[in-house]
Amino acid sequence: MSYTALYRKFRPDNFGDVKGQDHIVTTLTNQIRHNRIGHAYLFCGTRGTGKTTVAKILAKAVNCQHPVNGSPCGECEMCKAIQAGTSMNVIEIDAASNNGVDNIREIREEVAYRPTEGNYKVYIIDEVHMLSTGAFNALLKTLEEPPSYVIFILATTEAHKIPITILSRCQRYDFHRITIDTIAARLDELLKIEGVEAEEKAVRYVAKAGDGSMRDALSLLDQCIAFYLGQTLTYDKVLEVLGAVDTEVFSRLLRKVLQGDVTGAIRTLEDLIVGGRELGQFVGDFTWYMRNLLLVKTSGNPEEAIDVSSENLKLLKEESEMVDVETLMRYIRIFSDLSSQIRYSTQKRVLVEIALIKLCRPAMETNLDSVLDRLRILEQRMDERPVQQVIVQQGAPGAAGVMGTAAGKGTETMAAEKPEKAAPEDLQKIVASWKVIVGQTSGIFKQMLQKSIPKYNGQTGEPILYIEFQDFLGKTYVDNPEAEEELKNIILAQTGKSVELKMVVAKEHNHTNLAQVTVDQALRENIHMDVVVEEDPDDTEE
Repeated sequence: MSYTALYRKFRPDNFGDVKGQDHIVTTLTNQIRHNRIGHAYLFCGTRGTGKTTVAKILAKAVNCQHPVNGSPCGECEMCKAIQAGTSMNVIEIDAASNNGVDNIREIREEVAYRPTEGNYKVYIIDEVHMLSTGAFNALLKTLEEPPSYVIFILATTEAHKIPITILSRCQRYDFHRITIDTIAARLDELLKIEGVEAEEKAVRYVAKAGDGSMRDALSLLDQCIAFYLGQTLTYDKVLEVLGAVDTEVFSRLLRKVLQGDVTGAIRTLEDLIVGGRELGQFVGDFTWYMRNLLLVKTSGNPEEAIDVSSENLKLLKEESEMVDVETLMRYIRIFSDLSSQIRYSTQKRVLVEIALIKLCRPAMETNLDSVLDRLRILEQRMDERPVQQVIVQQGAPGAAGVMGTAAGKGTETMAAEKPEKAAPEDLQKIVASWKVIVGQTSGIFKQMLQKSIPKYNGQTGEPILYIEFQDFLGKTYVDNPEAEEELKNIILAQTGKSVELKMVVAKEHNHTNLAQVTVDQALRENIHMDVVVEEDPDDTEE
């Protein structure tokens, strides 16, 4: 005798065996017990949730000679005939391959004949959303006023594709995704019947992989049992068969990403590929892992928000402290985009590697969440390698603080000393804070400075900061001692340096050797890391 797949072998044959759809089972059994049976039903829901199964049980129940509490007895001739598929009273139609007007016309002709035995003639139309527009129109009248002995049961995974004229003529029942606990309990029950030993962790992972579908979970379990026939089914064996990745690997990979270790992250991916893991599965599982971390950080009661064991929840809580919410949301966005790209790609590995590099190098992106991640990295590096000490002066007029290595000096002594003159390298640091300095000015002077370009004499290298106005209106501030003094005081307060200023207007001055001050080297010296400086389009030379 040929082998029967688990999902077919253990398909429920009465309402009591249907799992996870109590709201539908209760309604249907009450209708049968009180003889309030409808003439048209619409069963909606994702794959593997029991739509066709419940339709067949309902067909048996309405024709059963001895129903038990609204459920078929399974012993009478009608129940046995329907179960075996030999009854003329139950007609199953696949709308995917029988979706024309002619097919519906045949149904309209057949409903004129009463059933030879039993009470009702039941038409089960699966994937009804595949019917053509003409077929739906042909079905309308029959569906609205069928003979008293005819019941239509329409099943679909895409209810939004069904015309409203059909929906309004049916009793609609939405089948829910089945919970992991319900699926796991059913799998445990069937494993005992089959005489297969399995770890609880392994069964639970299969239940989770089913994604709310009992049929998918049973198919995956069938696959795992067949691969390790006669052996105990362990968690590691399930991972190997399904091409999945252990959460320990996700934890190790996340730490590499947070450290910005591109090489380590790529090596971890290489180990997964060599181990035969499926990249699409990896992307989905890693996204789900980060989603759990996000819920742990943001949910007041993570035990109810996520469905994991207490041991895994403890690990998630520890790891959630290592990363902030904004960074996690950026990681999830990148991997969510990747999951849609990788499905039809022939270069899956390259796409995954690029995504990992994006996680490690936020400078590759220019959106807000990547900027926040870059700030996190900067703060982390600065905390690890402090460079300078900031001393706040209480009594210095016009100066908020002094940057320097003031070891052994008190704040009073520093305040009494005359500010140092800016050296050529200090101009770089002033320009690095240029937008902050300009932001402290006001009025038209501020508008002119926003369009200006700080420069220095590239030939002499003198520590003189030239402010080159790009607009002719800047002439107002050339040789203006009040404007020059205001800007000098702001720079002194910001940097602790006294700088010599000269204001000029572009294309109207005689300084032919002026060059724009670059700030890359100054930033590297301050924070000991490479920094990508994004230029404002408005700051380019005209």
